[in-house]
Amino acid sequence: MGGGTAREDLVALLQDYAGEAELLGQAFAGRHGLHPTDLHALLAVMRADAAGEPLTPGLLGSRLGLSTGATTALVDRLERAGHVRRTRESADRRRVTLHQAENAARVGGAFFGPLGHRMDAALADFDEAELTAAARFLTRMNALVADYRADLAAENPAS
Repeated sequence: MGGGTAREDLVALLQDYAGEAELLGQAFAGRHGLHPTDLHALLAVMRADAAGEPLTPGLLGSRLGLSTGATTALVDRLERAGHVRRTRESADRRRVTLHQAENAARVGGAFFGPLGHRMDAALADFDEAELTAAARFLTRMNALVADYRADLAAENPAS
């Protein structure tokens, strides 16, 4: 591929993918009047909804490394734009959880749907064992990056 070892090529490809994904996220955010952080927040809300896991504003802020005030402003922006809705738990009315609003699914599907079709076509070229290995690798890399980010935040809480 790139002329290095398989490991070097894989690391370079992973960096390229991360950069392309970030640029695509910025394009989506710019097209819909969002800040790139808003997109990361929206993706976190969508993932939590899909997994059936409650996501509070506090947990969202923690995942994104934001202060309470910044998280409130972010959730307010997403709610005003019709991407997120707040709900109160029936048992504890003080507890607010965040959920994807219909507008988020509509605009996200319109923007990312064609890419999803292209990815599905590309994934069809791989057998189950290859996909399982790729999923295991990406799961490990995501965990390592998240752990490293948490370590950095613990070293310098102001960042």
